Amino acid sequence: MESIGVLGAGSWGTALAILLSENGNAVTLWSHREEGARRIREKRQIDSLPGVTIPEAVCVTSDLSEAVCGKQVLVAAVPSSHIRETAERVAPLAAPGTIVVSAAKGIEEKTLYTMTDILEQVIPQAEAAVLSGPSHAEEVARLLPTTCVIGAHREETARYLQRLFMSRMFRVYISADMLGIELGGALKNVIALAAGIADGMGYGDNAKAALITRGIVEISRLGIKLGGRRETFSGLTGVGDLIVTCASMHSRNRRAGILLGQGRTMEEAMQEVQMVVEGVYSARAAMELAAKCGVELPIIEQVNHVLFDGKDPKKAVSELMLRDSKTEDSLIPW
Repeated sequence: MESIGVLGAGSWGTALAILLSENGNAVTLWSHREEGARRIREKRQIDSLPGVTIPEAVCVTSDLSEAVCGKQVLVAAVPSSHIRETAERVAPLAAPGTIVVSAAKGIEEKTLYTMTDILEQVIPQAEAAVLSGPSHAEEVARLLPTTCVIGAHREETARYLQRLFMSRMFRVYISADMLGIELGGALKNVIALAAGIADGMGYGDNAKAALITRGIVEISRLGIKLGGRRETFSGLTGVGDLIVTCASMHSRNRRAGILLGQGRTMEEAMQEVQMVVEGVYSARAAMELAAKCGVELPIIEQVNHVLFDGKDPKKAVSELMLRDSKTEDSLIPW
């Protein structure tokens, strides 16, 4: 049994706390507000996971030192926009050698850092790792079959974490491609916004299939240029995560996209979803990375125009459809 602190008592952090507790670990779940922690302790539930009971064995606290001190593993499950702030608070408390697993998906706008980049910069005494894949919290919390991948710099660390998270219903693979895992997890949220926009406009399955397949091309194009592996983008954190995020109503990015397609502004859509829409934060960062690398991301570019320039989604789709004729894959010879 390991002592684990899960930072973030939203739906994802709570689902992972339940999973890790069911696996026999001593789990402390941290909420950034005492009111939220008290409500969880009393009800053993959170509003975003209706019908899911949090085991009594999960200790719930708003005291960060209680969640961090003495823990072998920390799971950072706060929204990506709050990772740096949380890491800065954790840094004075984390012991050397603590493993900090990022369960957030995003790219920091100002620095263009991945989540583990931030963790390694802010908590240098810790060892960073990443957990990602097609894994809606609503299903993980109910212990429905799910498969994810863990990335780490050292195989020993990856296998250790694999044993902690693995269960009959939560299958875990491991990979050395941390960068590819994180880029796939962050960029698929932007494509999911596009898929939602298409749904909101009443377009059909053909459009969604095109967005998913051409979306993975854009993710791979940028990811490989930045140093990720092509195989990673064909796997769970590429194609797998993209499919589930574009197809499911559990996906807050898709739900926000549907509202945009129905004519809402970005602010209205985010307010109505009432949860952090990670793709909004990753969209601009993706275009900045693309500019630095000199790669084209036509779908992600149009999503940015809809989000931040007030562009009519119909015009964005029209421009995508009327782009110059191209071969599907220039690497395939005639």
